[in-house]
Amino acid sequence: MNSALIFGGLLALMLTGMPISIALGLTVLTFLYVMTTVPIEAVALKLFTGIESFEIMAIPFFILAGNFLTHGGVARRMIRFATTMVGHWYGGLGLAAVVACALFAAISGSSPATVVAIGSILLPAMVQAGYPKRFGAGVIATSGALGILIPPSIVMVLYAVATSGSVALDPAGQRVGSASVAQLFMAGVIPGLMLAFLLGATTFYRAWKGNYPRMPKATWWEAAVAFRDSIWGLLLIVLVLGGIYSGLFTPTEAAAVSAVYAFVVAVFVYSDLKLSDIPKVLLSSANMSAMILYIITNAVLFSFLMTSEQIPQSITAWAVGSGIGQVEFLLFVNVLLLVAGNVMEPSSIVLITAPILFPVAVGLGVHPVHLGILMTVNMEVGLCHPPVGLNLYVASGMAKMGITELTIAVWPWLLTMLGFLFVVTYVPELSLWLPRTLGMLY
Repeated sequence: MNSALIFGGLLALMLTGMPISIALGLTVLTFLYVMTTVPIEAVALKLFTGIESFEIMAIPFFILAGNFLTHGGVARRMIRFATTMVGHWYGGLGLAAVVACALFAAISGSSPATVVAIGSILLPAMVQAGYPKRFGAGVIATSGALGILIPPSIVMVLYAVATSGSVALDPAGQRVGSASVAQLFMAGVIPGLMLAFLLGATTFYRAWKGNYPRMPKATWWEAAVAFRDSIWGLLLIVLVLGGIYSGLFTPTEAAAVSAVYAFVVAVFVYSDLKLSDIPKVLLSSANMSAMILYIITNAVLFSFLMTSEQIPQSITAWAVGSGIGQVEFLLFVNVLLLVAGNVMEPSSIVLITAPILFPVAVGLGVHPVHLGILMTVNMEVGLCHPPVGLNLYVASGMAKMGITELTIAVWPWLLTMLGFLFVVTYVPELSLWLPRTLGMLY
C-alpha cells in the first residue's frame, strides 16, 4: 500500500507537468509528514549528508571539460581526423560522424554535448555534399548517444552515486557492495566500441544501398597532419582512463584534471576559445551542474524514503520467493527503463530506479557493474526516441526538422541499438570481461 501511495503520488505530480526534481521532493515530504513519524528535521540533515559523496564532484568537472572542448575547436579537428580515416568509404561523412562522436564521447561524458559539437559541423557538410537530411540527422542523433556509454560518462557516475553505500545479499547470502565509478568506466569500453561499430555498419549499409557520395581517399600525409592536429584532444582519453587505471588519481580527480587540461588546450594550445568567452562557458556549466545536482538532492530524499519503508527489500523478497529468474527480471528492467524513457530524462530515471533495482538484481545474481552498463545502454536508447529524447530535440534544432520526421529518420539506427541492448542484457561478459581482466572485479 505504501509503495502504491508513493509511486502514485509521484506519477500524479509528474502528469501535471511539474519538473521531476520538485515532484520527487514534494512526494517525499508529503508522505513523511502524513504517513510516518519521521521528524521533518531529518530531511534537512539528509539533504546535506546525502550529497556529500566525493564522486558527485566529478559531474560538474566533466560538464566543464566538455563545454571547454565543445567551444574550443577540438571537435572540428577530430572530425577532420575521422574523415581522413573513413571518408573514402560509402557514406564517408556519415561514418566520419560515427567515429568523431565516439572520439568526442571519450572526452565529454555527455550525449547532448556530443550531438552539438559534431552535428553542428558535420550535418551542414553532409547536406551540402548531397546526403539526404534525414540520413545525416539520423546518424548524428543516434551516434551522439555514445557520449554516455564510452567513458567517461556522467550517467555512470550517477548510477554509482545512486547505489553508493548500498549493500545487498547475493543468492549465496554474501554481501555485495555497489559498483565504483572506475569499474563502470572500464566496463563501458568494450560495449561502447561495439555499439560504435554497429552504428557504423548500419550507416555504411544504408549509404551503400542508397549510393551516397564518397570522398577522395586521403593520403598518408593528410592523415598524419590531421592526427597531429587532433592529438591534444585524443590525449585527454589517455589521461583520464590511463590515470584512473594506473592509480594516479580517482575518477573525481580525473574529472578535475580533464577540466584544467581542456581549458589549457582550448585557450592556449588551439587558441580557439578567447579569455573573454570563459565566463559564458563557466555560467553554462554551472547551470547544467546545478540542474543535475538539484535532481540528485531530491533523488537522495526519495531513496531515503524507499529505504525507511523497506520497499527495495520487500521487492527483493517477493522476486526471490516467486521464482523469478535473471532472464525475466532483466527483461522487466529493460521494459521498465524503456517506458520510463518516454516520459523522463536519463539522470532522473537512474537516480530513481537504481536504488530500487540494485538489491533485487544482486539477490538474483546480477552483477552490479552489469546492471550499471545495462541501465546506461537503456538511457542511450531513451535519448533517441520521443517524446522526451533529448538528442532528438538537439538534432531537430540543428537540422530544422520536426520531431515526427526525425523519429522516422532514426529508426534504422534505433533498431540497431535495441538489438545491441538485447546482446548486452544477456551476455554480461561484454561488460565484465575488461574490468575483471584488469583485476578491478572479483
